[in-house]
Order: sequence, then C-alpha cells, then structure tokens
Amino acid sequence: MSNINRSERTDWPDLPFTDWSETAYTLHMWTQIVGKIRLSQTPWTNHSWHVPLYVTARGLSTSPIPYGGRAFEINFDFIDHQLNIQSNNDAQRLVPLAPRTVSDFYRAVLENLHELGIDISIYTTPSEIANAVPFELDTDHHHYNPDYAARFWRALVQIDRVFKEFRARFIGKCSPVHFFWGSFDLAVTRFSGREAPLHPGGVPNFPDWVAREAYSHEVSSAGFWPGGSGFNSAAFYSYAYPAPDGFSKARIKPASAFWSEQFREFLLPYHEVQSASSPDDVLLDFLQSTYESAADLGGWNRAALERDPASFARN
Repeated sequence: MSNINRSERTDWPDLPFTDWSETAYTLHMWTQIVGKIRLSQTPWTNHSWHVPLYVTARGLSTSPIPYGGRAFEINFDFIDHQLNIQSNNDAQRLVPLAPRTVSDFYRAVLENLHELGIDISIYTTPSEIANAVPFELDTDHHHYNPDYAARFWRALVQIDRVFKEFRARFIGKCSPVHFFWGSFDLAVTRFSGREAPLHPGGVPNFPDWVAREAYSHEVSSAGFWPGGSGFNSAAFYSYAYPAPDGFSKARIKPASAFWSEQFREFLLPYHEVQSASSPDDVLLDFLQSTYESAADLGGWNRAALERDPASFARN
C-alpha cells in the first residue's frame, strides 16, 4: 500500500461491542429502514448490489435514489448526528439522530419524505433477523449513543479505505465496497467467474431466491461487522462459497486470526488491527491470505483475475 494512504494506530477508534450493543441494534434497524427505501425504488442489480449503503466523509449514504423523474438521497451524518433527506430540487429535511424508538424513527422518515412529495411504502419486517419485530411496532429499541455511533463510522472510514486498496488488486468481477444493512456489515466480494452450487437458503426473513441469486457464482468474500449474533466483539471475516476442501485448515495471516466453526469463516478481531503498529498491513495480510487460500484451493485462474499493485502508478 502506498504511504500516501497509510493510517496510524490513533486513526482507529476503540469499539468494544458490549459498551454500545443496544445503540448498535437500534442503528441497525434505522439503516434497514433507509436501505429498504432504496430497495423499493431502485432497479434490481445482480447480487443485490442495488440495496447497500456507502461510507462517506460524514457517515453512510444511499447514493441517489430515483423517484419518477426526480432523485433523492438519504444520508446518515454521524458528525452532526442527523439524517439528511436531500432532493435534487434542492429541498431537504433533517431527522435528528438521538435516543428514539425504531417505530418513531420509521414514522419520522416517512413523514419527512412525504413533505418532500415522496410517498413510499416498504416491507417493514427487518431482514436477516430471527423473530424480527416490524419497524412500526418496535418500541423496545431506542438507544443512541452519539459517541459510539461516531466511533463506528470512523472505523468504517478506515476499513472502507483498506478494502478499496485490496479491491484494486483484482481485475475479475468484484463487488463495490458497500455496507449491507441486512447483516449490518461492510463487505467486498471477489468472483472466480464459475457458477456455484445452489445455495441452501434458510436465512431468517430473507427469501431463498435472493440468497441463491447472490451466491450464483463462486466467491471469496470479506467484511467487517461490529459484533453480535453470538460473537460479541467487532471482527473482520472472510469466507468462500463454496468452501473448497481444506479451506478451514489453511494457514493465514496474522497469527491472531482463526477459523470459526460456528460461523464457518475466518475471523480476525478488530482489536488486533486497531492496536497494531501498522493496522493497514495487518488487515491487508488477512484479506490477501484468506483470498489466496480460497483461490488456490478452489483452483481459480489467478493469473487472469489479479494484477500486481506495483504495476500501476499513482498520480
């Protein structure tokens, strides 16, 4: 990685999941509401690439969403702690990010859209959540700690940058670096180009046909999530679908990374990156070594899919 874009240890905030888990869940539901608005208006793109959010210099954004002949976008601002709904006719509405129930946030977003002349209906059951409560009925989740929301975003800024550096090494089909609100994670996925076996589906509140379309071709995927689902620590992950024989036994970097039988993927605790003398190098080692294991064991045509980062110059 070029020294121009290297980070320091102090750029990576502490992010202990147990200290902000309630805020994380509430924010997860808020991003689902906004993400489902984008989903309802955006043409279907392969592997659900039309639904994620994107990291910005202030938070997370939908990017422009079509509405008839107009466009609007919705931005989470974790500096001023507000949701900014911006229309291309220069009209905007602001929804404060503060302690409030998921139900209240849901109504406030739709009401502010209505005031902009944008009337949208979404499926209100949260995706990829077992025993999920529809947004309009969720009065239990109402926490919002602005400090931890900002820390989460600051971590995403660093991770987004390193993931994009990793993505640039690949010339085969590759996803953007994007934030999936269903699973509440930042991810990037590489494809071998070959079709994959039919995905078994079974994800809670997630249609099997969507999962099967998402995994229609062989992938090596990596990402970051803040914790939860039985692993109460922020972590990076990497998996392959289908996982080639021997993948779980592969030797990867750094030594602190490990194979999780529970999740069927490699995990690297966020703290191991955040506390390293060179966080970028530690994360890139994890991304590269897990990808190489998946590609080599899976027989990918790496010569046709990769490029040497030194082969292209920066201006």
